[in-house]
Amino acid sequence: MNAPSRRQTLKAIAAAALLLAATACQSAVDAQTSSAGASAAPKPGGVAEVGVALDLVPANLFTNSNVSITTVVGLVYDTLVRYDLKSLEPQPRVATEWKQSDGGKTVTFKLRKDVKYHTGRTLTSADVKFSLANYADPKWNGQLLSTAKTITAVETPAADEVVLRLEHPVSNLFDLLDTVPLVDSETAADIATGKKLVGTGAFKFDSWRPNTDITFSKNPDYWGGAPYLDGVHVRVIPDAQSLAAAVKSGQVHLARGVGYRDAESLASTPGVQVTSLEGAELQAYVGLNVTAPGLDDPKVRQAIAYALDKERIIKEVFRDKGYPTSLPWPRTSPAYDKELDGRYQRDLAKAKQLIAESGKQVPEIPLSYVGNDGVYTAIAQIIQNNLAEIGVKVALTPVDSTQFIKQLIGAQFPGLWTTSHSWAQFSPATLTVSAYPFNARRNASKFSSPSYTAAAENAWKLPSATGAEATAAYKELSTQLLDGAFLAEIGVVFELAATRDTLHGLDWSRRRELDFSAVFLA
Repeated sequence: MNAPSRRQTLKAIAAAALLLAATACQSAVDAQTSSAGASAAPKPGGVAEVGVALDLVPANLFTNSNVSITTVVGLVYDTLVRYDLKSLEPQPRVATEWKQSDGGKTVTFKLRKDVKYHTGRTLTSADVKFSLANYADPKWNGQLLSTAKTITAVETPAADEVVLRLEHPVSNLFDLLDTVPLVDSETAADIATGKKLVGTGAFKFDSWRPNTDITFSKNPDYWGGAPYLDGVHVRVIPDAQSLAAAVKSGQVHLARGVGYRDAESLASTPGVQVTSLEGAELQAYVGLNVTAPGLDDPKVRQAIAYALDKERIIKEVFRDKGYPTSLPWPRTSPAYDKELDGRYQRDLAKAKQLIAESGKQVPEIPLSYVGNDGVYTAIAQIIQNNLAEIGVKVALTPVDSTQFIKQLIGAQFPGLWTTSHSWAQFSPATLTVSAYPFNARRNASKFSSPSYTAAAENAWKLPSATGAEATAAYKELSTQLLDGAFLAEIGVVFELAATRDTLHGLDWSRRRELDFSAVFLA
């Protein structure tokens, strides 16, 4: 299962591009524009300037919870396997091959022998064992903790061989192995402080200045080949307009966290491109604390789902960079069901009827969102208006991003909240046994149901994420989610990355971790 690295592939493409350039007529060369990235030949050197809207929170490094975290993890760390952006078939990364036996309860991996940590130490099977145990430590709030805990033993019969023993088969095992960063045991104690972040990735972490910047330098010993760039400099630019202006002026080569309206403007700016991170879908939603006054009645929660003007939100806020949905799965998911997805289309009459049937006077409900996020501020205002139309008053409650994540992880929202969730683009079971808003055993809504828990466990314990048995399990799981209505989906959307046309070779993972291993400036 050995596969060429992305850098090796880029070298082959570069060679072909240079040959083509040498034989092409000059008029074709003159007509070529700099935005035609496929024709640019890779060249070494330079530092990529990246702008992000949110600062790093080292203690949340394994939570996939903001753009700084996914940028840092993508630069510094490797994983055993990596899904591509079009399927859930794991591809080799640090693990070169594997085999499953014992009905999926035993998995044996062979490791690359040329992988080194940024300290110069060679990675071995003992490091894989440590990394899996480290991720399973509850202090990190890893969302795939339940899957990590099914591993009862990690055996290391050789430096390049790892054997996992599982309590029972799980349909999302490779989601875990695609996610867990292979950290350095000798410096792991410094991760939570942001002092040392040591991995085996294409770039070395140099320093972090809170609320200012993060710097990285190239890893010349990277197993995939030394990156073209000399380094990456990440600037924290929390103001959306300033972030957009930094791209326009060329101060940054890439910006993450620009608003969708700003992205529209940037897309029409000479020298700037806007890329949708497809394959790494997000889903905007409204969460409901089912213990809050009024929200304890499923009819009220269903009424809220019927009241949402999803089409307006997708069109006006996300500028049609997505589509409305009732299910928490994108259309590419094995769990997607077109019929069930039509459940909560906007119907104010139905919503009012459900409120009347509940027989309750719904008190004013607080709606929490990240206050400096223009996208979710706009969504919160639309939600407030939507619910007013069915007689439900909403008090807008902006909070800062760090507090918001704390409330999400700790199930501390007093009423409603709105944000986006990830993980639906992975194996369906991951969402309902792992993700903070959905975890059947403990979720941010404080929702509990034996039927929902049973459906989630059934989908999770299947030996495969696809097939007839899996499809039936997902249908029951979706039905439980729609009936419980402790989350109201808005729609599938894509993060947008704004880049200068001098930056080429950008890639990303399903978790939106940026891959700069083949990036170059031209």
